[in-house]
Amino acid sequence: MRTQEFNRQHKAPAILAATHKRMLKVLDKEIESINKLLTKTISEVTEWQRTYEILSSVPGVGDGVTFTLLRELPELGQLSPRKIAVLCGLAPFNRDSGVMKGRRRIKGGRAPIRTVLYMAMLSAIQCNPVMKKFYQILVEQGKHKKAALTACMRKMMTIFNAMVRDNCEWQAN
Repeated sequence: MRTQEFNRQHKAPAILAATHKRMLKVLDKEIESINKLLTKTISEVTEWQRTYEILSSVPGVGDGVTFTLLRELPELGQLSPRKIAVLCGLAPFNRDSGVMKGRRRIKGGRAPIRTVLYMAMLSAIQCNPVMKKFYQILVEQGKHKKAALTACMRKMMTIFNAMVRDNCEWQAN
């Protein structure tokens, strides 16, 4: 809603500028209070607090991704890489029939995780050297940019799973 209001502000007539400013102020306060509530809730549960610290240590991952993963993926750190990819809807499924070879596509899984990871990956390929290099290699090999982004999302989810499983924070090596 905040983004929508911000975009409307730029296209609206000058007479409505004060209305848009008031609305943005209200939305900012609401977002701030929700973030405080989520942070307080996480600090009350020891397991969530450690998982929050682990996930927040990754460059390109903010509170939105961390809060979503804590809420939507309680199995994080307990499943195999393949199962976690399927659960998040990031595993490619083939569409073959007989001699016909179809395209591989992702499907199913938990949509909120996929949505939040997509936006996080756009940030991560800019500021996270590991993801940036992986993305560039895939694009240089001829993968479409969205397919490369999806592959990076899957790799990031696998890394998150391993980090939580091993109880260790991000290491660039």
